[in-house]
Amino acid sequence: MKLNLRQVRLIILFAIFGLFCGAAGYWFGQREISFSSVNSSLKVKIDRKAQPKNQDVDFGLFWEVWDRISTSYLQRKTLDQGKMIYGAISGMVNSLGDAYTVFLPPPENKQTKEDLNGSFEGVGIQLGYKEERLAVVAPLAGMPAELAGIKAGDLILRIIDESKKVDKDTTGMSLPEAVSLIRGPRGSVVKLTFSREGKEKPFEVPLKRETIVVKSVELAFLEKEGTTVAHLQLTRFGDRTETEWQEAVTKINEKCNTSKDKCAGVILDLRNNPGGYLTGSVYIASEFLSQGVVVQQDKGEEGKETYSVNRQGQLLSQPLVVLINGGSASASEIVAGALQETKRAKLVGEKSFGKGTIQEAQDLFGGAGLHVTIARWLLPSGKSIDKEGVIPDFEVKMDEKDETRDPQLDKAVELLINKI
Repeated sequence: MKLNLRQVRLIILFAIFGLFCGAAGYWFGQREISFSSVNSSLKVKIDRKAQPKNQDVDFGLFWEVWDRISTSYLQRKTLDQGKMIYGAISGMVNSLGDAYTVFLPPPENKQTKEDLNGSFEGVGIQLGYKEERLAVVAPLAGMPAELAGIKAGDLILRIIDESKKVDKDTTGMSLPEAVSLIRGPRGSVVKLTFSREGKEKPFEVPLKRETIVVKSVELAFLEKEGTTVAHLQLTRFGDRTETEWQEAVTKINEKCNTSKDKCAGVILDLRNNPGGYLTGSVYIASEFLSQGVVVQQDKGEEGKETYSVNRQGQLLSQPLVVLINGGSASASEIVAGALQETKRAKLVGEKSFGKGTIQEAQDLFGGAGLHVTIARWLLPSGKSIDKEGVIPDFEVKMDEKDETRDPQLDKAVELLINKI
């Protein structure tokens, strides 16, 4: 079939148009779209990349919904694209059903880092989950929550902040959202509704926020019956812990080597210690253990990884008692469990919190972060304490009627003096 000149021209034009559309579509599909959120300071880049290799994932539906909202939503001018992207990512992470795997937008990620650094404005509560409800893992010593009588294990049912126009039930609330709502400017007030085992009805407590500067290590020397006992309190495994710890250990050695009084031993107080860095737990355990396994990581299909004593400790021969309670979680449970199983120490107090998973903190684009559960941790014997906790050798409860007494500490001193 012969084509005339006009037909040839039309074919060439259609071919050029088709190539142009294909190139434009590819360009639009692959290009990065940069924007600043309308109602926030968040800056996000959208990259419409091709489908991930070796994964049966089609993002067509996601972009279809995105485009329909962008073109059809009634109040399109109020759309905050940064929040839309972060909300989509949060939804993906929340679908895992793991309360400890969370996506952190930049403000929440900043708050988390402040926690480990030990300085922020709030009420002094370490948060976690108990029976899938938001719970107090540990009230920080001397801070507003503890002074108001809040205890480890209390469930937080509701958060009210009139200045922020917040009145929210905590059911299904993520840790980052809870932290964001409870924290606020120094001097402002947040009202929390709690429930407590043994109390019939929930109760509301107004808490005035303060600047929380948390020292992770506190040391005191207790004198009794002509002997000296070092009371070494560790409240977290954070950025400052190693430096503060070494200062305390130096003082213990100086006291015990020069004091005329006999040193009966050391009490390592891990009560209300919510944990922190896994590496910190190995560092602390290595102070008291000369060798051996401290903790194992069970990474599922990737197998197990073992962390052993990694330095020469300075308190290898001192008699040792460890204090734990329901606020002792994560890294503090690793230390307590390892010292108990290796028979290096006796444990006194109450069953620990039972957080047996490990999260890795990963920094993302624009200051965001991801805390992802990467493994379960196991005691040297291979036992998991997830939701079970570490059981003390000597179970001693606190005196609810007389808060000036510390029967757990008294028992620890007794054990060291009597060399039990």
